[in-house]
Amino acid sequence: MGQTWGALVVAVVGVIGTLGAALLTQSRADRLKRHELDVTARQQREDRAHAEQVRQQEARSTARRELIDLRRACYIALNTTARQYQTAQINLMHVLRARDGAEIDACVAQLEERRLALRDSYAEAQMIVPAAVLADARAANHQLNSTYGLLKRLAAGGGPDDEALRALEVETEMSWALLSDLRAAMRHDLGVDEASEE
Repeated sequence: MGQTWGALVVAVVGVIGTLGAALLTQSRADRLKRHELDVTARQQREDRAHAEQVRQQEARSTARRELIDLRRACYIALNTTARQYQTAQINLMHVLRARDGAEIDACVAQLEERRLALRDSYAEAQMIVPAAVLADARAANHQLNSTYGLLKRLAAGGGPDDEALRALEVETEMSWALLSDLRAAMRHDLGVDEASEE
């Protein structure tokens, strides 16, 4: 009987070992599967986070390009209308100097039209451009309007004397300098000068 019990014990140990090995193998397989699922889930979270970062970066890049395009259009309009306004001032100055009464009314009408166009461009710029450029735009606008006031007084007074013409020339030179500063600030803001150096 001892042998039977020994065989029985060996059989039971063999069955337990076989079942234990199967359970141990299954447990390790489950642990490995959970680890793989955790790694996959972590990788998916990282991929989603990276995709979101890329999407946000692209959105910021698109918004920046749109802002630059908007500024560029605003700067073009502001530069164009300011130059046209100044050209109309210079035209009226020449007509006043020549004392050509027939042309004064046409030049004054053109000057008023150009002043209104600049006013609209300047109003748009106040909402779009950064403070540094706006400071230069404000200075140029103020100077052009100062010259405008002088021209209107001279046109209404029947024509300038030599002293008034000298004052008008000084005002015009100041306008040129401030418009040049404004153009430089706009070009700098758009990165035009830096881009041409590369």
